[in-house]
Amino acid sequence: MTHNELQALCEKMTLDEKIGMVHGAALFKTQAIKRLGIPPFTYSDGPMGVRFEYKDDVWIPKNLSDDSTSYLLSNTALASTFNTSLAYEAGKILGEETRGRGKDMILGPGVNIHRSPLCGRNFEYMSEDPYLSSRMAVPYIKGVQESDVSACVKHFALNNQETRRNDVDVHVSERALFEIYLPAFRAAVKEGHSLGIMGSYNKFMGTYCSHHPYLIDEILHREWGFEGITVSDWGSIHDTVEAGNVGIDTDMRVTDNFDEYCFANPLKKAVEDGRVSMEMLDEKIMHILNVMNRLHMLDGERKAGTYNALSFGEKLLQAAEESIILLKNEDKLLPLNKKKLKKLVVIGDNGNRLHALGGGSAEIRALYELSPLMGLKMTLGGNCEVVYEPGYYTSVTGHAWGRDSNSQWVDFTAVRELTPEEITSLSKEYLESAKASCKDADAVIFIGGLNHDYDVEGKDKDSMTLPGGQDTVIKELLKVRPDMIITMIAGSPVDMHEWLDDARTLLYYSYNGMQGGHAFARVLFGDVNPSGKLPTTLPLTLEDSPAHSLGEFPGNDVVSYDEDIYVGYRYFDTYDVKPAFAFGHGLSYTEFSFGELKASVKETDGGENGTCTVPSLKVEAFLPVTNAGDRDGAVTVQFYVKPVDSSVKRPLKELRGFDKQFLKAGETKEFAGEFDAYSFSYYDEERKCYVTLPGTYEICAAYACDDVRSVARVEIEKEYTVSR
Repeated sequence: MTHNELQALCEKMTLDEKIGMVHGAALFKTQAIKRLGIPPFTYSDGPMGVRFEYKDDVWIPKNLSDDSTSYLLSNTALASTFNTSLAYEAGKILGEETRGRGKDMILGPGVNIHRSPLCGRNFEYMSEDPYLSSRMAVPYIKGVQESDVSACVKHFALNNQETRRNDVDVHVSERALFEIYLPAFRAAVKEGHSLGIMGSYNKFMGTYCSHHPYLIDEILHREWGFEGITVSDWGSIHDTVEAGNVGIDTDMRVTDNFDEYCFANPLKKAVEDGRVSMEMLDEKIMHILNVMNRLHMLDGERKAGTYNALSFGEKLLQAAEESIILLKNEDKLLPLNKKKLKKLVVIGDNGNRLHALGGGSAEIRALYELSPLMGLKMTLGGNCEVVYEPGYYTSVTGHAWGRDSNSQWVDFTAVRELTPEEITSLSKEYLESAKASCKDADAVIFIGGLNHDYDVEGKDKDSMTLPGGQDTVIKELLKVRPDMIITMIAGSPVDMHEWLDDARTLLYYSYNGMQGGHAFARVLFGDVNPSGKLPTTLPLTLEDSPAHSLGEFPGNDVVSYDEDIYVGYRYFDTYDVKPAFAFGHGLSYTEFSFGELKASVKETDGGENGTCTVPSLKVEAFLPVTNAGDRDGAVTVQFYVKPVDSSVKRPLKELRGFDKQFLKAGETKEFAGEFDAYSFSYYDEERKCYVTLPGTYEICAAYACDDVRSVARVEIEKEYTVSR
């Protein structure tokens, strides 16, 4: 339908019909207008898969047999691949399954920045770095929306903690806002053309983000040109008139008093008495109709979608494989030779734990999920004895295994809650049993970390300390088996400093979907060469994190981001603080040799600015990389921009490009980075735009943030500006 036809459709609606379109008539859908052929608009939680069905008016699952779906990677795991093609494929799977389940908008991806290791929702977000988040989010969104469903990028903006998320007031400089916290949203709108944006719960400088005129009207709509649906987070609108006069379109909540929502009867009354204009209401309706039209909801020509297709598992396996990060591999203990293994001991709760049905709104009912233990057993078959030991007790929803009167392991948690004395006794028994089992094993694998009791919506962690006394367990086990292969599964950084120097081999990855256990086994045994890279710095201790050393977390009524632009590696680099593992770190079973980086600078037509064509900048960099080892493998070249003698205080260097390619043993390929004026810029608060100053800059080709392999200098002769 044309714009005029949509406008005519809007004019045919009664006030009651319009009100029905801008608020929830059920927990996940709005009201239909049957007489005009307008269907309800239906939402579903994501982004790790389409959530199972709830009843319309109460948070109780329907417990159907037909709502199990593919379990996708967490956004942190996906970002660890540094592979934009896999981001597109993951988005495409999510889009097909969203449409196949009859939904119109999937509530993802999450692109908020990893500000603190303690944020309970970090696993739903991609990275500490706005560039990486942007580059991964854009293809993801495009993949989702190919299936006639809308993505919904969340949470706009500054939702970087769960503590008091409903009312905490975030204070941050405008420069940090535009350099760190908004670029991924900007890319999602201007490049990914996302049809949905979700407002966040928190306040920004005293006003709730979900009805913030500066964020929503000035930036999102006027500056970025967003014409999709801006939906509240469930319950994030607090004032009918304030939100009614701002360009947020739909009021969704967690309660069943649908007629009392801010955009229900209260909005109707506000329109009738002139506190909110009919023009503002019509603007909301037109945003919704525009998206419905784009999704072919009004013309009957919509794609059907599907879910649980066999091909989805194969694609998610590759993504899971590339998400696994090899942090240490001293003495080249990995990969293991599976043909020589007769006894393998697996220790740790995460070896046998499934994660899909947890995390808050990210939870799904997975068609299947392969634990690491299952992946190992599937791969080794019957020629190797695989022994599982809990190793430590995990509380809350963890399983507490103990021996019954017949000396058989049973799940005590299913029977009753344990006393502290029983927990202490079990913990000791678990550890002693694990130590005994691993003495004569050919290989020992410890699989620990976090789970969705800690990486979860609605609460932050108290510390980076591993739960269940894992530090003690690891130290004790390393005394028995110094060659133990340690694996951490976690959606956010954990403290490993007590045993890190003694660990010879260390793997790390976030929740990586239904094929995670299979992927883990394939990496462990060398069927796949690991290529994952850290999307977030792993600090040695919490106090080393900039939100805790320069800024504050979680604050009280107000939380001040006093670390400003020095988030993540920008802080560790600039302030010379050594992390446990740097941003972008990740080893391989082979070695890669970087050649000489060469870069060129030229001026181009940057596009229209009003009535004039403005000049812009184009810098190209090329780097030969050789696989100098004896195994095929993929490598990511990270391109950082480093200003030399800048007159403005800036981070030491910033990620501005990356290129991932697969190289056979002995093969050489050319890796490339392309940079524009934005790549060299900082945000100027007085001029309200990004500014590239003339001067000398270094392009750094790196294997990790702290491992720069080749550098090229470029001279920029004049100043350039880029609109925000």
